[in-house]
Amino acid sequence: MPETATKTFTAYQLTKVGGKDYAPVEKSLERPHPHQVVIKMHAASLNFRDLLVCRGLYGKVPLPLVPLSDGAGEVVEVGDRVRKFKVGDRVMATFMPAWLSGAPTADIGKSALGGFTDGVLQEYATFPESALVRVPDYLNYEEAATLPCAAVTVWNAMFEGYDFKPGQTVLTLGTGGVSIFALQLAKAAGARVIATSSSDDKIAKLKKLGADHTINYKTTPNWDEAVMEMTGGKGVDLVIEVGGAGTIDRSVKSAKVGGHVALIGVLSQPETPFNVINVLMKSVAVQGVFVGSREMFEDMNKALELHKIKPLVDKVFQASEIVQALEYMESGKHFGKIVLKF
Repeated sequence: MPETATKTFTAYQLTKVGGKDYAPVEKSLERPHPHQVVIKMHAASLNFRDLLVCRGLYGKVPLPLVPLSDGAGEVVEVGDRVRKFKVGDRVMATFMPAWLSGAPTADIGKSALGGFTDGVLQEYATFPESALVRVPDYLNYEEAATLPCAAVTVWNAMFEGYDFKPGQTVLTLGTGGVSIFALQLAKAAGARVIATSSSDDKIAKLKKLGADHTINYKTTPNWDEAVMEMTGGKGVDLVIEVGGAGTIDRSVKSAKVGGHVALIGVLSQPETPFNVINVLMKSVAVQGVFVGSREMFEDMNKALELHKIKPLVDKVFQASEIVQALEYMESGKHFGKIVLKF
């Protein structure tokens, strides 16, 4: 008997924006269309974007909305024209199911899970076959659930939007999911990494992960000057910029002449206006990076498997504890990714 036969399941929905208004609802599991795959979700993970969505800072989202873009689960039923996957396979959905390869478009952006379409915080989810990738064999569901947004974004920033070369220097900011993935992938690719944090305890962890140099940006607020000293006055080749308006000025100052700043996050607000003259005078390329395609995801997985890179899971909550998980993210105590399990 198919998994969908007369089955209901629990989904969690954001009912209004401005706070953390989530409610469990019962849904009926429908039979898949010919090219669809039904997944029993095992784990999902948080991104800072999920806080923006619930606060109403992510544009106009359709409500009620099943949140979260990142998850991993088991195939329980496939449409009669599905050829790539079978029952029992472990899979992850791509952040934007419509982005298979090539350059992004406005229409592709509208397919983003947990923002403009229902996401993965539900016991079962149905996706087109084309929107799925396999979970690397060495990862469990909780680790795999951290990959679709943060890890793919870093891969895009380092190896698609920028032509990274071994021996170059990469600057990472903070210890959230994107920054930890950046440190791990950069070291695997032969980079020298300078990493920042506001906590000496977290700095010790960054060193254990392979950071070559570290800076406490609380005790060294002019961290861009410290970066320049560490690089002999030259600056870094690539900055993985997650702070946004609050840190981009110092990130540009930290880059070498002709360097590259991959603008990924919007975590902080500016202390002073951004001075564009530094971009001009140093010929720095600043590029926005909005996750990546299925093709990038599959290429990244090959690298992860080769190096057996383990995503760093900080804490695991139950799916019903979505509010507590978001509050933990807001606290800034996490080191790596926050996961919810079903």
